[in-house]
Amino acid sequence: MTGESMERSESGALGFPHVFWVFWKPRSLFSRIEDTGAYGWPLAVLLICILLLGYLEVQSGLIDRVVDLQTERSLAELEKRQGHLVDRMELREQMEDIRKGGEFTKLIKRIEAMALAPIRTLAAIMLIASFLYAAVALTGRKPEYHTLMGICVYSAYVLLLGYAVRLAMVFYYETVDIDTSLKMLAAKGEPTWLVAVDPFRIAFWFLVGLGVVTTHQLSRRAGIVTCGLLFVAASGLRVAIAYLPGG
Repeated sequence: MTGESMERSESGALGFPHVFWVFWKPRSLFSRIEDTGAYGWPLAVLLICILLLGYLEVQSGLIDRVVDLQTERSLAELEKRQGHLVDRMELREQMEDIRKGGEFTKLIKRIEAMALAPIRTLAAIMLIASFLYAAVALTGRKPEYHTLMGICVYSAYVLLLGYAVRLAMVFYYETVDIDTSLKMLAAKGEPTWLVAVDPFRIAFWFLVGLGVVTTHQLSRRAGIVTCGLLFVAASGLRVAIAYLPGG
């Protein structure tokens, strides 16, 4: 990159090429969001990348393999439990229902991995930006939604890196039961509060806090308190989901 092109990069409008700044000079990135912020393309690329990662996970066949194993276990338990209590025709019908349920579960898991992940990410970004907007307004300052959205969008690329790391681990260990949080230290299949300790999510909230302080949307103290409370709320939700049946 020539000196002239570097100068244009430093002074021009923000865009997708600047997403990488969030990894090594986030303060410089956030200092320019308020005046030149543009998060349309970065947001679109973020969602497309999440969709592609989900597609790769589906194409790996590991999701289908997990569902097939669960289906086989259910069939074995049914035959062991009721094989001598019902006639063979009824047993075959029950087994066919389990197989159909397995195929439906595969479809739902594929949709969840591909379509729902980008939708959840977009909804989460908009919701966080809305909470921050309310927090800024409560402090008496003038909130700027496009600035808050830009902060959340660029910060979310750290989460995208986390998704990529998780997918690499899925391929390496050949199982979808993988998480980037400390949940991996707990017993397999057991719900645990360690699911809340995820370095990528912690980094995300750190960057959001840095962003709202750098853009003067919140004071340093208010930014730390606000992002800390939002992090605790989001972590509590993740722990609650982990303790739900099937979570």
